Amino acid sequence: MPLWQLVVLALVQGVTEFLPISSSAHLIVIPQVAGAADQGLLIDVALHVGTLGAVVVFFRRDVGAAARGTAAVLRGRFDAPDARLALALAVATLPVIAAGLALKLADLADALRSVAVIGWATVLFAIVLWWADRRGGAARTLGDWGLREAVVLGLWQAVALIPGTSRSGACMTGARLLGFGRVEAARIATLMSIPTILASGALLVAEIAATGAWGALGPAVVAAILAFVAALGALAVMMRVLDRIGFGPFILYRLIMGAGLLAWAYL
Repeated sequence: MPLWQLVVLALVQGVTEFLPISSSAHLIVIPQVAGAADQGLLIDVALHVGTLGAVVVFFRRDVGAAARGTAAVLRGRFDAPDARLALALAVATLPVIAAGLALKLADLADALRSVAVIGWATVLFAIVLWWADRRGGAARTLGDWGLREAVVLGLWQAVALIPGTSRSGACMTGARLLGFGRVEAARIATLMSIPTILASGALLVAEIAATGAWGALGPAVVAAILAFVAALGALAVMMRVLDRIGFGPFILYRLIMGAGLLAWAYL
């Protein structure tokens, strides 16, 4: 793989993974525009590792609480706040795992990767996010996130398997409709990415083990580091923008990108 492609993929993945603009859409469209070859499974795993590391560092207090909660659940203690957080994260992950397996078994994943599908999803879910942001309240915080809310946001996350929807954007949309403030919605959506990234990364590793497509580890390490740095910076910027401005810049970007993709698909 050329160095420029590795750098572009890592930076794009890192920047877009947690912003409500769909990383999958960018990673599908960019190689098509550039006429580049697929990056391979090992690079995909490296990108996942890099972005996961950024979340752990940026939200280290919440991640620590979830880790303590997981340990408490394993000891049979379910009433502590940390345990409730760990359970909510686990419950919110189940719908996307089930939906992902269903898509794979039905062999529908490739059919959803067309430019037209990505374009429509990018535009439509930008409008849905705008509507939810105008309608949603702002009184609830992470401490109010229980199992009922986890199920609802888990279903939103499953919808985001459609490329162009944006996993983080869908989760933020659902959280705003449930009454969480913008920053809290982003916080929850990002924390939800941890078990989801772990699950998808595990599937990729299993696929690599089955096919033996380990490739060269050097480029994978470079990709992971670049994705980590880009994701860490993107998280900091996103939280400030949401706190001071709101979703407006991201919604506008999605509308422009979606319109461009639809023009490419149909004109």
